[in-house]
Amino acid sequence: MQQAANFWDQSAEKYASSPIDDIEAYNYTLGRTRSYLSPSDKVLEVGCGTGSTALLLAADVNHIVASDYSGKMIAIAKGKAKDQGTENVEFITADLFDASIENGPYDVVLALNLLHLVEDIPSALRRISTLLKPGGTFISKTVCQPGKGAPLKFRLIKVILPLMQFLGKAPYVRFMQTGVLEDMVATQGFKIIEAGDYPAPSRYIVAKKI
Repeated sequence: MQQAANFWDQSAEKYASSPIDDIEAYNYTLGRTRSYLSPSDKVLEVGCGTGSTALLLAADVNHIVASDYSGKMIAIAKGKAKDQGTENVEFITADLFDASIENGPYDVVLALNLLHLVEDIPSALRRISTLLKPGGTFISKTVCQPGKGAPLKFRLIKVILPLMQFLGKAPYVRFMQTGVLEDMVATQGFKIIEAGDYPAPSRYIVAKKI
């Protein structure tokens, strides 16, 4: 875990300054996410990076706790919140399993572009379930196994990723089939109510805690 945090610490500045690859798809999933939020909601975002999504959703909810295990990512996020005058987002340096985020239950938990970076996804999903209230909403977006129709960059990444990881230039990544991911979500006490590729191979899933 510390090795992964160090990787993202070193990548934080570049990550913060890099444009979103597919802004149309990002805005679409942002809109879909907003449709599941209410002004009274207490939200947790895990793996929030530099906080862009949490800050964009802040006006749609009561409060957001946004966590990431990269302290440098969180420092950048806090700076953004201060500059924007956003007061209902609490940024914390924490792993999903850290006790510092056990102040639920939450109405909604977000894990956007995260699960493919997690080694033990079933444990992560069980932890998320414990943080949600009964009937709460879990929203995730996960890069899955690139198919033949996937953009060339995803197919190239799959080829060169092992070498980049060996050299310490890439984090742990697991590319799953979408069906495998959805089975994991369903078997950990969730009912999937929406799923789609926005765009492929990024699988957007909305699920309710049963």
